[in-house]
Amino acid sequence: MPGLRGGGYGYSGDTGSVDSNGSVSLSHVSGNPDPTFYGGAFDNEAYVTSASQATLNTIATTDSRAQLYGVDENEERGNWTGRFDFLLSLLGYAVGLGNVWRFPYLCYRNGGGAFLIPFAIMMIIVGMPLFFMEASLGQFTSCGPMTCWEFAPLLKGVGVSMVVVSAMTSMYYNMVLAWAFYYMFASFTSELPWTDCNNKWNTKYCAQKVPLRACDGKEEVRNEDGSCYNADENLIGVWNDTLFTETTGIKRPSAAEEYWNNEALHLSDGIDNFGQPGAYMVLCLMLAWIVVFFCLIKGIKSTGKVVYFTAIFPYVVLVILFFRGVTLENSGEGIKFFIVPKFEKLLDARVWKDAAVQVFFSMSIAGGGLVTLSSYNRFHNNILKDSIIVVLGDFFTCIFAGFVIFSYLGFMAGRQGTTVDKVAQDGAGLAFVVYPEAVTSLPAPPFWSFLFFFMLITLGLDSQFAMVETVLTGCMDQFPYLRPKKTFVILIICICFFLIGLPLTCPGGMYFLQLMDNFVGGWTLLIIGFAENIAIAYCYGNKHVIAIRWFL
Repeated sequence: MPGLRGGGYGYSGDTGSVDSNGSVSLSHVSGNPDPTFYGGAFDNEAYVTSASQATLNTIATTDSRAQLYGVDENEERGNWTGRFDFLLSLLGYAVGLGNVWRFPYLCYRNGGGAFLIPFAIMMIIVGMPLFFMEASLGQFTSCGPMTCWEFAPLLKGVGVSMVVVSAMTSMYYNMVLAWAFYYMFASFTSELPWTDCNNKWNTKYCAQKVPLRACDGKEEVRNEDGSCYNADENLIGVWNDTLFTETTGIKRPSAAEEYWNNEALHLSDGIDNFGQPGAYMVLCLMLAWIVVFFCLIKGIKSTGKVVYFTAIFPYVVLVILFFRGVTLENSGEGIKFFIVPKFEKLLDARVWKDAAVQVFFSMSIAGGGLVTLSSYNRFHNNILKDSIIVVLGDFFTCIFAGFVIFSYLGFMAGRQGTTVDKVAQDGAGLAFVVYPEAVTSLPAPPFWSFLFFFMLITLGLDSQFAMVETVLTGCMDQFPYLRPKKTFVILIICICFFLIGLPLTCPGGMYFLQLMDNFVGGWTLLIIGFAENIAIAYCYGNKHVIAIRWFL
């Protein structure tokens, strides 16, 4: 494993050797460490079995002197300013939009509370080991995903795949942030534009909700438009173009749905009708990339401070939305729908597949971001403790977000006189149709709308920072001569990704985005994770992996 610990990248710190008795001797190195230290020392099983804890503590104490004096341990690549910078960055990367708009829907579709069983099992036996393995690999090598595979050059393509996945994902992920910016700006009004059907983008089929009134007679029942009719009347196939009366089984689009499709996206009738970029959405996409650029302009030194807000603020908003949601009428039905288990679903193989994919998706495994962020750690950072904290934080965030979302879905179902499963959606449908429609029934709708979409922006930015940083780190590690020009490289990356993402602002861009999401963020991550596991567990060897744990 020549040069694995920062070889070729100017690592400066304390190193040593292990004799046949397992004793450790220290020496200080500057520049490239002796390759035999990391290869030969780890071949000696005495290190794993006989090295005393006191000796390991001596290494940690000696190697932490740079931290005590505020000096970067890795002078060329740099280190996190503090441990919480890394911890919050890692938490922000792991906890993203998928926790809020994907996990609750998967619970609903796969047996409610019963889905938590396969999800927890997959989190323990798949998620946690892979998460810790990637984080340890980055911290031990002080290299990004492109250059950390010197111990198995044949599988360097795994690292290249990680960078490619991060690059492609960041291109369409920022489009989601552009949508959130668009809706956030649209919330700066006294009345939300998706409240009624009296707008230029609405069709005659738009379903506008009106305030309900009590029916006078006992035989009278209420239409969904608020009017009453006699239950003895035969109303078959009645369709009134001015009222929301649906007796034929045809679902009419809501005002929020038409705003999303006709005004925000200008959605075309198919991917073959692509159209031209929308001016407002192009500006929102540009704004999203400008924010990313300025937050990354100083690398981890700047993002490490930004995440103190972007990683914590979403939890503040979720708590506020939770307490508001549980006070709404019929919210209990939504929460009940979320948590009541249907154990027969556990016999369905799709449930276990969804749990495994959600673990990769939720924890951002195999995307290269974990390796990148941890590569800027100091060598003796307690990466196991950090991994456990982040994994538990991700797990409980998923559950808590489910309570928040389904409290509002229960409220909506009650308002519409239907069941929760009729209003539950996943992905963009939940964030940009269901929730915007729900807030129109709350007091001060613009405030709740602004709060929700600002939360989505902060959730997405954390993940976006890590993905773009992964691409940047890959370039810096592969071409070290670019390090002095880091700001220029970041600018070029952001401009190129913005230009490549412009087709997503077209009327047919939504179809292309869905294709990218399905093929880049689905089975691709599972395949990369499998190849990564083979490379580390078998090519490098379990003995060496255990030794890394002792060393760190």
